[in-house]
Amino acid sequence: MKNFILVLLMVVLGQQTVIAQKTVRVFIVRHAEKLTVDANEKDPELSPEGAERATALLKELKGDDIDTIYTTNYKRTKLTAFPLADKLGLTIHTYNAAEQKDLVERIVKYGAGKNFLIVGHSNTVLDLVTSFGIVKPVKELTDADYDYLFEVTVKGKKADVKVGRYGKAHHSSGKNDKEMKTPN
Repeated sequence: MKNFILVLLMVVLGQQTVIAQKTVRVFIVRHAEKLTVDANEKDPELSPEGAERATALLKELKGDDIDTIYTTNYKRTKLTAFPLADKLGLTIHTYNAAEQKDLVERIVKYGAGKNFLIVGHSNTVLDLVTSFGIVKPVKELTDADYDYLFEVTVKGKKADVKVGRYGKAHHSSGKNDKEMKTPN
């Protein structure tokens, strides 16, 4: 019986080590272009260009085995994620942008071996990226930046980010894009 318990304990501890070493991948984007015809509209839908970008996001990520999608509770973020969620049969989960550090902590703690998409806003996306312990990979996201795709990978205590683009090229040149890594 002692040997059985010892073997069982070794198996459980071994599984915890394997789980802890699995990579978490998180794709982070800003919502696609929004309708701007009514300046008083607080929750606009996507413009035709935004709908095209949402389709481009589907094409970009459909082969990346996304397990969970998070958006804020706005039409523009949900509509950006919807084509991918629909294609993959996933439910879109909402998060509060004021509590995005809590979201990041949960993803890192419980997301080993999983892939996520988070759709945010021009004033929240870079904060999401840096919440993983990464130096800000681009100086800023302007109100006109819609095509950035940040791929954050976390393995153990090490986090990296790759900066990419998707969909129709936008106004930014990308000259400040770089791959950043956390210090060891």
